[in-house]
Amino acid sequence: MKKSLSLLAALVAAGAVHAQPATYKIEPMHTFVTFEAKHFGTSTNRGRFDKKDGSITIDPAAKTGRAEITVDMSSINTGTARFDGHLKSKDFFDIEKFATATFVGDKFEFDGSKVKSVSGQLTLLGKTGPVTFTAENYNCFDHPMFKAQACGGDFVGTIQRSQWGMGYGLPGIPDSVRLVIQVEAIKQP
Repeated sequence: MKKSLSLLAALVAAGAVHAQPATYKIEPMHTFVTFEAKHFGTSTNRGRFDKKDGSITIDPAAKTGRAEITVDMSSINTGTARFDGHLKSKDFFDIEKFATATFVGDKFEFDGSKVKSVSGQLTLLGKTGPVTFTAENYNCFDHPMFKAQACGGDFVGTIQRSQWGMGYGLPGIPDSVRLVIQVEAIKQP
């Protein structure tokens, strides 16, 4: 009986340790912030930001979390230098005045132990507004290179760019912009 109680106590203690909040650092080789916007109802313009930093804290037991992601707006990359230059100008991201954008997510929705969505505030062009990102392909795994747990997925949301004061080209370039934060983050000791 004592052996059974000791085993049960050990399992409960292990579960309590496992249920602790965990902090993950964004892994930059597998994390990108991308956007998609229609161009005069025909093609879809796409781009990504190559420099980003941040961390995510998740407590699956309490169903809470916090994500903080900062994007270097000068790192925009569409594959075309001239287009990148226009997007960096006052017409769009005005990077001389607003060098970074940030997302702080503090409302996590879970489906079991998996993150289903993250809602929070996006600060872009000096304005802050609400955004919700829905998780696609959320998963955690033991990362063979980092020898630590990694979690991530594609987090997809849509914004109306005019909400942040980006009205250039409306209505030919629609207001609606699809954002994807492709993220993998490594659990910190």
